[in-house]
Amino acid sequence: MEHGILDLAALDRLLPFCQSIGLSAYVRLADATRPNVQHALDIGADAIVMPQLKDAAHAREVSEYAKFAPRGSRGVGYGRTQRYQGATNAFFETENVQRHCYAMIETATAFEDAAAIAALPCVDGLFIGPADLSMARGRGAFAATDDDLDDLRHIAAVATRAGKRWAVPASNPRLRETALALSPSFVMLGDELSALSAGFSAMMGSLSGR
Repeated sequence: MEHGILDLAALDRLLPFCQSIGLSAYVRLADATRPNVQHALDIGADAIVMPQLKDAAHAREVSEYAKFAPRGSRGVGYGRTQRYQGATNAFFETENVQRHCYAMIETATAFEDAAAIAALPCVDGLFIGPADLSMARGRGAFAATDDDLDDLRHIAAVATRAGKRWAVPASNPRLRETALALSPSFVMLGDELSALSAGFSAMMGSLSGR
């Protein structure tokens, strides 16, 4: 939801559809605010990804929106995740464990605070933003340089030491090879637009010479 035009009504249809065919549904929020966190989790997101975190203090504040008290400050609703009925203590405990909160590391200050962010009780994992991180760290457009890969290794290491998950968009082959050797919880290989582009290119290529 961060860079596209997906709205809440579309999310409300897509999440149950994806889950009905056996997929886990992860939502990258448009912005890490309480309403955005609340809506995605109440609709039923298996995990949320919080973009553009400034530092550990910012990550602490917004990640608490994703977990019920006493761990965090998520509000109690009366919707799909509660099966439209009252909640129990067991519900709150299960939600806090099974719905994951990923903090994006894509700003220079968040990178500096990566270990502190990984240690936060409401953060279940780190999600690397290679393109923004390359820009923020003064390297310009992402090119999977040695410095980019070193940043990936650092983030993976601090997440692992904290006993947390980590993940990365890895359409770049060099980045993907490096990431997979470090045992991420998942890698993102592409998106709907790149899939459409690749599909149309393949179809057009099949017509070459005709």
